[in-house]
Amino acid sequence: MKVVVLGAGVVGVTSAWYLHKAGHEVVVLDQNSEPALGASFGNAGGVCPSFAGPWAAPGMPLKALKWMFQRSAPLKIRPKIDPAQWRWLLQFVSNCQTEKFNHNKQTMQRIAHYSLACLQSLRAETGIQYANQSAGVLQLFQSEEEFDYGAHCAHLLDEEGIPNRLVDSAEASKIEPALKNSRVPLMGGLHLPKDETGDCHMFCRELTALLQAQGVIFHYNTEIQKLVAEDGQIDCVDTSAGSFDADAYVVALGAKVAGLLRPLGLSLPVYPVKGYSITGTIQDSDNAPRSSVMDEHSKIMFTRLGDRLRVAGVAEIAGFDDTLRPSAFENVLHRTEALFPGAIKPAECKRWSGFRPMTPDGPPRLGKTRYNNLFLNAGHGSNGWTQACGTSKVVADIISGMEPEIDTSGLCQA
Repeated sequence: MKVVVLGAGVVGVTSAWYLHKAGHEVVVLDQNSEPALGASFGNAGGVCPSFAGPWAAPGMPLKALKWMFQRSAPLKIRPKIDPAQWRWLLQFVSNCQTEKFNHNKQTMQRIAHYSLACLQSLRAETGIQYANQSAGVLQLFQSEEEFDYGAHCAHLLDEEGIPNRLVDSAEASKIEPALKNSRVPLMGGLHLPKDETGDCHMFCRELTALLQAQGVIFHYNTEIQKLVAEDGQIDCVDTSAGSFDADAYVVALGAKVAGLLRPLGLSLPVYPVKGYSITGTIQDSDNAPRSSVMDEHSKIMFTRLGDRLRVAGVAEIAGFDDTLRPSAFENVLHRTEALFPGAIKPAECKRWSGFRPMTPDGPPRLGKTRYNNLFLNAGHGSNGWTQACGTSKVVADIISGMEPEIDTSGLCQA
């Protein structure tokens, strides 16, 4: 079967990998000049299934309202005259209930842990290297409220049999020795020993090279314009480089997926949420985290990628506004210096921003649509790197007529 994959971010590239392994002829289309130049380029670097969970959590609406009036805040809602934004926000608020949060987190945990197993298997098979390590992730809590939230998450992880350990501040500093120099008072943390880290952009480049050597075709600088439907199926995809036809199509377009599907009458609740990151060469190894740290207070993640430190955070809900706001970078840099003083030189850091494809409830959308040869692998939000291998294996299995290896409830719905 010939399959066209739309998008060459980490979700598109891993889709191509599993489809190729299943014996399909695969063609990948992307508007950029190489793979993973969108949200996959500068993400936080954590492959964190134990940490995977929805942003729509109890108490989040009130926090978001307060943050609107703070210059440095982890989440900024910038209202627009945009019906899609308001629909998404209403759905987001409706999911900020304990029962829905628990259900959505468990769904995301299921696919994320399966995805890590798939990634580990892929790595063993190919020997691929991407500045990866398996030293776990430490989530930090500054306030009692945050620590209580961590205890709730630990309880959910216990129910799923996922290793975790709630620790006090002294134990947190033993896990991440660089925290001994921190200027931030901490209540404690949640240690997730099975989680991993790695450079997503490097992974995509290396996996793409392997795929190309095995005959998978990548068309870059190819803008995807529309899907042409006829008699209940997709006839072709029109692009700036002409039309491409296939037996099946996989949409892995990140934040642009909703706009592509809307003319087909498919309403997918995916909205762009802009994130920021900085990457700097580590100047003082003793003051830099040895693995990955998620600061719950600022919603900023710090990840060691070889001799570099990636720091990612801030979320702006403002459509496809690509304005780079200095205050967002200042927030990230300020928190870096507070938690890991002297680890990097702020003036020498590379700055980046990109759009996360967020669903209002958290889980991505996978599998079949009402068009019998059109399939989704979309809406991964800030968990694309964490969930990509697992969701791509699921979608490849569905296209190949095989039963997925995990329960797909809460995921396979258009």
